[in-house]
Amino acid sequence: MKKTTGRKPAKACYEHIGGKLGQLLLEQFVEKGWIAKDHPSDRHYYITDKGQEEFTKLGLDLSQIKEE
Repeated sequence: MKKTTGRKPAKACYEHIGGKLGQLLLEQFVEKGWIAKDHPSDRHYYITDKGQEEFTKLGLDLSQIKEE
């Protein structure tokens, strides 16, 4: 792989995207209405109907995510 200067890290945390990239993705998904919480104090998010459409357009197979 060719080394480039100024590369930004994309950290993994327990096989999930972590670090600043993970934070920025989370913020954008919330802002766009792709994920949401029922209550601000909730720890977990859920994928909205809009999110299901948009993530599918990106080629993500959401059938791999178990429903709760």
